[in-house]
Amino acid sequence: MADAKLFTRGKIQELRAELQADKKDKNFSKRKTVLKKVVASMTMGQDMSLLYPDVIACLSIQVLEIKKMVYLYLINYARVKPAMVDQALKGLLDDANDKNALIRALAIRTMSYIPVPAVITALVDPLRHCLKDRDPYVRKTAAICVGKLWIHDRRLVEKMDFVSTLRDLIGDGNPTVVANAVAALMEISERSDNIQLRLNAKVASRLVAAMSDCSEWGQTYLLEALMFYVPEEQQDAELLAERIAIRLQHSNSSVVLTTVKVIMYLMNYMGSQEVVEAMCKKISAPLVTLLSSGYEVQYVALRNILLIIQRRPLVLQNEVKVFFCKYNDPIYVKLAKLEIIYRLANERNVEQVLAELKEYASEVDVDFVRKAVRSIGRLAIKIQSSADKCISVLLALVQTKVNYVVQEAIVVIKDIFRRYPNQYEGIIGTLCENLDALDTPDAKAAMIWIVGQYADRIENSDELLDDFLFTFLDEPVEVQLALLTATVKLFIKRPTAGQELVPKVLKWATEEVDNPDLRDRGYIYWRLLSTDPGAAENIVFAEKPTISTESEGMDRNVLDRLLLHAGTLASLYGKEPQTFLRNARAKYLHDSPALDPSAKQTYLDSLNLPVHRPTQTYNTATGGSPDLLNSPPPPAVPPKPFANRSNSTMSNGAGAGVGGANGDVAEDYSGMGVGRAGGLIGAEEDDDEEEGAALNPTASSEQLGQSSPGQVEQDDPLDPYASLARLSIDGFGLGNRGNSDTGYGYGDSAPAPISGRGVDQSLL
Repeated sequence: MADAKLFTRGKIQELRAELQADKKDKNFSKRKTVLKKVVASMTMGQDMSLLYPDVIACLSIQVLEIKKMVYLYLINYARVKPAMVDQALKGLLDDANDKNALIRALAIRTMSYIPVPAVITALVDPLRHCLKDRDPYVRKTAAICVGKLWIHDRRLVEKMDFVSTLRDLIGDGNPTVVANAVAALMEISERSDNIQLRLNAKVASRLVAAMSDCSEWGQTYLLEALMFYVPEEQQDAELLAERIAIRLQHSNSSVVLTTVKVIMYLMNYMGSQEVVEAMCKKISAPLVTLLSSGYEVQYVALRNILLIIQRRPLVLQNEVKVFFCKYNDPIYVKLAKLEIIYRLANERNVEQVLAELKEYASEVDVDFVRKAVRSIGRLAIKIQSSADKCISVLLALVQTKVNYVVQEAIVVIKDIFRRYPNQYEGIIGTLCENLDALDTPDAKAAMIWIVGQYADRIENSDELLDDFLFTFLDEPVEVQLALLTATVKLFIKRPTAGQELVPKVLKWATEEVDNPDLRDRGYIYWRLLSTDPGAAENIVFAEKPTISTESEGMDRNVLDRLLLHAGTLASLYGKEPQTFLRNARAKYLHDSPALDPSAKQTYLDSLNLPVHRPTQTYNTATGGSPDLLNSPPPPAVPPKPFANRSNSTMSNGAGAGVGGANGDVAEDYSGMGVGRAGGLIGAEEDDDEEEGAALNPTASSEQLGQSSPGQVEQDDPLDPYASLARLSIDGFGLGNRGNSDTGYGYGDSAPAPISGRGVDQSLL
């Protein structure tokens, strides 16, 4: 009977009748067919639990194929039918003592899958005997059962000392038994609070010797176990790496990637730089070979290669061509390759890489094109000698008039302007010709920054900003922040051209918007321009920090810990497993006399990680006696920071920092001298205090250079700063800012501004 015909929904009554009939079926062929129908119906989601008396009756049939199907049925319905398990328990115990090794192994494996207390208790004796069974298949199955039993009842496993038996199985003569015992010990070690696996040099050497006769799964388990070995001497690490290097030629990608992970781990304990360089060359070719596998394997390999080349730049340093994208690569592979191409680019191959990226910019996939254009700009920042060529390529791409290409080009050109000031400003005219193509927030913000930064060089900069301001209230906060800063820059550089725009923008920023970052920045600018324009210029045009590519790299300590999880989801996400898995634990390098000084810092930092550490070590070399670990005490919780902002004043441009959502906020206020100390605890009260201080700061008129209220000064009609200072709160529409009923108030603790006062008196 064809297997496809079995997958039809049958009636339970018919199946029961077939199981009870045909008593004279000597070969049990019809019974096999009926059980296959039952298993097929289970697979399709049909409830077959009502057949459990008839199915359990088949457990006494001494046919391996029938027993397998009955075991599968028991595992599937053990939770919903505990009575069924009680009836089957006697048959399972009989099978655990069967003469056939396969039946013995299947019986204890089935019992370990059933999380019922009666079965778990009954499993202890058969499992103890099977761990010492004469047949290696039974022993290797029993080893895995210990790990499953640990999940169900770890206290029972410790009480029966099954872990010591697993330790003894590491010395078994059968490599498959050794691999399964190691797998079970690793599972227990990762889940246990008081048992931690540690291997000495002798055991590690034994595991390496067993690899040649193991399956692919077994080799992977044994290689993973070597991550629990901490070399005490540099020669031990070098020798072990040389012995497992042959696994780099394996046809299975999992074995290759796990071998690479172990070698990367052992490099931290190697003292000779020549040996490290030789190992980097050895793992390069196997990593390239992984790129000839399927797309899913390619992506896993690419994500791990990205981590490896950041930690060991010598790996694949001359193999950038291998990562050039093919036309039929899926988008996720292309994006992963693109990041590696950028990482591997250097002065020797930059021309080749730049030509390849230019070709990518003409592809049809928008996301891929955007990232390719952005990579060109990043290359200009990374490699100074290639900046001219990158600018030429970007200008050629801008001339294509393709919207998303132009947008990304302007975004990266802004960064190039900051990286190389006063070198490429001649292309601003070309950029201004493409303002209509800007429809994304980051592109608009970049272009607005360029217009504001070079307002004195762009003749119609006021007109350009006025066009952007037409939709100010509808723009995202990122664009609004850029417009506010750019308008102030225009006003400082060209006061006459900007005197009409600044009051309008300040009114919108302080009255019409709800975003606190934008509102606070508006008040700060307003306050500065009204009192000391010189200080405003020093702050707004303060020297910006140099843009570099160093910040793009991952933190060294995090990178070392992520490489301990190579080949897992952690390497794909670029995050440590405890950040996205509930019960996962961080791995870290362990101290040793052989530990490289550069990797020593990673170990020291790991001592301060807020992770739960095991309290005992289960040492395979000492007969399994638990060794207490002297774990350092957890770091104390730091006290809540209190920012004393009540005494702060703003005099001659020196004052308090403002927390913003945009990077330009910190840049614009980098010259102010005081940063904002923030925290989640008590943030609401701190904000009330800060906003109240911004509206009514405790500054005297003498400190701020103001005249007394009784004196009236005549403003110079040609002085735009004087015209800005003459504006009243009512003129800005701010008379009700302190009223909570308007929806724009600062809260009960913030005093309301007094209507009718001048800007200087109310804000200062």
